[in-house]
Amino acid sequence: MEKITKILMANRGEISRRVQSTCRELGIKMVAIYSEGEESLPHATEADQAFSLGSGPLSETYLNQKKIIDLALKTGCQAIHPGYGFLSENSSFTKACKAAGLIFIGPTPEVMELMGDKQSSKKKMEEIQVPLIPGYHGDRQEPEFLKDQAKKIGFPVLIKASAGGGGKGMRIVLKEADFSSALDGARREAMNAFGDDKVLIEKYLLNPRHIEIQVFSDSHGNHLHLFERECSIQRRYQKIVEESPSPALNAELRQKMTATATKITSALGYLGAGTLEFMLDEFGNYYFLEMNTRLQVEHPVTEMITGLDLVAWQILVAEGKPLPLKQEQIMSRGHGMEVRLYAEDPDQEFLPSTGTIKAFGDSELRDWRLDTGYRSGNEVSTQFDPMIAKLIVWGEDRERARHKLIQLLKQIGPVGLVTNRHYLARILQHPAFIDGATTTDFVVKHKDSLKRSPPTDEAQARALALALLSPEQKTIGAIMNSSNVSGAWDQLSGFRMGGRL
Repeated sequence: MEKITKILMANRGEISRRVQSTCRELGIKMVAIYSEGEESLPHATEADQAFSLGSGPLSETYLNQKKIIDLALKTGCQAIHPGYGFLSENSSFTKACKAAGLIFIGPTPEVMELMGDKQSSKKKMEEIQVPLIPGYHGDRQEPEFLKDQAKKIGFPVLIKASAGGGGKGMRIVLKEADFSSALDGARREAMNAFGDDKVLIEKYLLNPRHIEIQVFSDSHGNHLHLFERECSIQRRYQKIVEESPSPALNAELRQKMTATATKITSALGYLGAGTLEFMLDEFGNYYFLEMNTRLQVEHPVTEMITGLDLVAWQILVAEGKPLPLKQEQIMSRGHGMEVRLYAEDPDQEFLPSTGTIKAFGDSELRDWRLDTGYRSGNEVSTQFDPMIAKLIVWGEDRERARHKLIQLLKQIGPVGLVTNRHYLARILQHPAFIDGATTTDFVVKHKDSLKRSPPTDEAQARALALALLSPEQKTIGAIMNSSNVSGAWDQLSGFRMGGRL
């Protein structure tokens, strides 16, 4: 066992700040990295030390393994935390850290390689008898052979890049006539994104849900779950609303799915935090989808319902210590819900937006947090992922959490640029969401009803009245009392930074 006293955070933005927050509580020193132009971002200014990676493409900055490892060694760090994205699931980086004498806060490279490839991971699941979506996961890749496999599976099918995720290299094929062109498109995209055009084919499930199980393992043979998260509300395969407990799971199904998850981690000899992702069909059958061998973007939902610090657990396990709780001691309380705030305009075909963040909002409500990599005065560009922040709440039940999150979306958000804030509120207020009918095609199925409604005569009158107010009269109270004025809140610059992680 080695006590970790200094960590380099091989990432940026809100996940860097999130890890720094826990490290401050544990008395661990933090080294941050940043690229040119990010000197004023909070993840760089709040760390104990921060170093520039220079400019240029990502291969020269956040994906430059040698530069990052050299900085860790130079600054006397014992460990590297990868966050999510960038090098977090790169087995060669994990091996390089180990070769340099550094602790990689994550699983072993062997498990990372096995589970990072969709084909090898599914073969492993077949071996340990975990339910799989019917499909072809083999090595043969001739177009005509793959078409024959698709016909055997039965349309509709899903073509998926074997090496990647995030919806890249993925195509839904409804009928045989469209298969060849879809295959060509999926392969081109996969090669551009991952340098590998190998694909697999699966039966496309109708009206499925996306359920994931948070797992944790240590080096002492303990393999635990921290319950589920429902992540079915997605746009272009990117999750935008997450919650726990799932409205689709009863106690029996939850027990089966969590038991399957820990069966997998036990068979893998897993280490650290991970997420097992499953598809759940409308008949209650669940199928292994993939495993993320890292901390998830939506991990705060689990922290809300369990009261546990998942980053602290990651560090504890990396030090070689056993997990602090047994399975029966981990309890789920109330309901957690998270939305992702993106710099995009849902009413203009989700066009990316840029600008200067003038301020964030704040609220008197209890049990919420804002995880963000920005503060007032920071510029938002199109250089990195458009996610500006995550807004997370806890409620005594699903309805209280939902109402609270709707209220917070009226009050919290980056002033100074267009975001999907109002779009998220419309999702939360949609009758299908209220009923728990949260399938993965939710935003497509309800596309028309999720559009912004034309302003009413009353709203137009309020907007005109607001426009006639002097700057001094445009107070927070005036805006809160004029909540039906579309976009009026975004014109204010007087909100103070929430400052919450």
